[in-house]
Amino acid sequence: MKKERAFTLIEILVVMAILAIIAAILFPVFSRAKAAAKKTACISNLKQMGQAILMYMGDNDDIFPNAIDAADRYRPEIWAGMPEFMAQIPYMPMMNEALWPYAKDKAIFRCPADSGSEVLDTHPFLTFPTSPSMYNTYGMSYMYRTEITFRRFSQTALQSLAEVNVLFDGSGHWHEGERALTEQDFFNGEAPDKRRKFRYNILYGDMHVKSVRFDGLDAAWNTPL
Repeated sequence: MKKERAFTLIEILVVMAILAIIAAILFPVFSRAKAAAKKTACISNLKQMGQAILMYMGDNDDIFPNAIDAADRYRPEIWAGMPEFMAQIPYMPMMNEALWPYAKDKAIFRCPADSGSEVLDTHPFLTFPTSPSMYNTYGMSYMYRTEITFRRFSQTALQSLAEVNVLFDGSGHWHEGERALTEQDFFNGEAPDKRRKFRYNILYGDMHVKSVRFDGLDAAWNTPL
């Protein structure tokens, strides 16, 4: 009779070890590729919103959209030092609402990497819980430099078009595999170090989009209008 040969225990263990090694090599590659795809989609969304802003301005004397973001609406105290701006917030639409007539798809308001937030990255002492995502909670994954609207700026009035932030990711941990910043990080004094690892996609005043670290976002915020 013909004797059939089966795999030995050692052979099975060797194959399993090889598969484990291959998986350990490939999984990080797939993970990075997936993260890169989400980042690319996020950048594309911002570019499309930039085009929507230009169309809005074309219908409104070159003035930026009369709109606010979720941070303005739900944490208006960030404008406590400028009560004349703060008083306008209850009467203004959200940016996604203002741009919707000029957008082809509401999906442009959602960053695929959006995994929510615990606090505002720029104000880590202010809670801003959004779960499962900022888009699901407020209809948009991006923040806006609302001062541009409060001051009724046109695009041509901006001093440094290529350096002024207009729209940007609502939180910087989405693209770097970091955990969300928390209020405790602020109280422990760890928030600045953690934010340095964050990365943001920014739509600038000239409508180009660039991915930068938190220092880059901070530099954009400090660029005078």
